[in-house]
Amino acid sequence: MSTRNNFVFIGLHIVAWLLFVGLSIEAGGLLVNFFFSLFKPEFVPNLYQKLDLTDMYKDSKWAFFGIYSFILSISILKALLFYRVTTLMHKMDLTKPFSTYVSKQIMLLSYYTLSIGFLSYLARHSAKNLMHYGYDTDSLDQFWADSQAFILMGAVIYMIATIFKKGVDIQNENDLTI
Repeated sequence: MSTRNNFVFIGLHIVAWLLFVGLSIEAGGLLVNFFFSLFKPEFVPNLYQKLDLTDMYKDSKWAFFGIYSFILSISILKALLFYRVTTLMHKMDLTKPFSTYVSKQIMLLSYYTLSIGFLSYLARHSAKNLMHYGYDTDSLDQFWADSQAFILMGAVIYMIATIFKKGVDIQNENDLTI
């Protein structure tokens, strides 16, 4: 493999780690924000992203827990997705990329990505439904604004995973015939 390609791969690995750390901080901040909104709601304006849903909590605990569970699960899934990306990049052998491990990890990445997309889509429509009941959910759009992008990206990653699986099968068949 050329030095330039190796340099690009290392750069992408660093970017993946930075994204993982950033998304982990976001998920942790949202988790802390959740617990503070339950036990010390007066501190919420000073916390991460000032995500204040205390009015929703006072009116309907079910709506509050439903919306916050969407927010937390989406942010945790995004962090897990990039954790998988970093472990895949760390363990992948670039001289022989078509391995069973890589194929399974890419398929797992597609499942994570599709899950984020569908969960975001469901959360966005649930938030729109809550708007009909008088809840202000405009500040929450940042958490699921990219649902269609994740669904499309998950479909593309799934196709790549299928191609990798076929490549592994062909490589194993060629190894047996030699």
